[in-house]
Amino acid sequence: MLDTAVPDFSLPATSGQTFNLATQAGQVVVIYFYPKDSTPGCTTEAQQFRDLHGEFTTAGAVVLGVSRDSLKSHENFKTKQALPFELGSDADEAVCTLFAVMKLKNMYGKQVRGVERSTFVIDRNGVLRREWRGVKVPGHAQEVLDFVKTL
Repeated sequence: MLDTAVPDFSLPATSGQTFNLATQAGQVVVIYFYPKDSTPGCTTEAQQFRDLHGEFTTAGAVVLGVSRDSLKSHENFKTKQALPFELGSDADEAVCTLFAVMKLKNMYGKQVRGVERSTFVIDRNGVLRREWRGVKVPGHAQEVLDFVKTL
């Protein structure tokens, strides 16, 4: 998928928005997929993107967090963490499937299907330029920002 155009998609998002990839043309789009609102790793990751949000904006980038959580869960998470970007709800996993982030994971000795923490950067022309899969949270948002600044 790298260096190819990403098909347009829409997702219901926080703040009564619908996120449409096509309407983001001319901006860099950072989409980060995470397993679950208000869990320790996902909270830390959201806080790091929040804290660097001004720099992402200055670099011409839009940030979108995506998980399978409901919009209600997203709104609570966004408010509690004071997130300045929208969160998309992918309850039917259509966008998760598009980016192939659904994986079997071990949780407490059981196999469960879940979102693999992953981030994708789409350039101003809608072309996928970078992907990170199986992300480790510490320093990740800064690494993404550093890459965005090269575009």
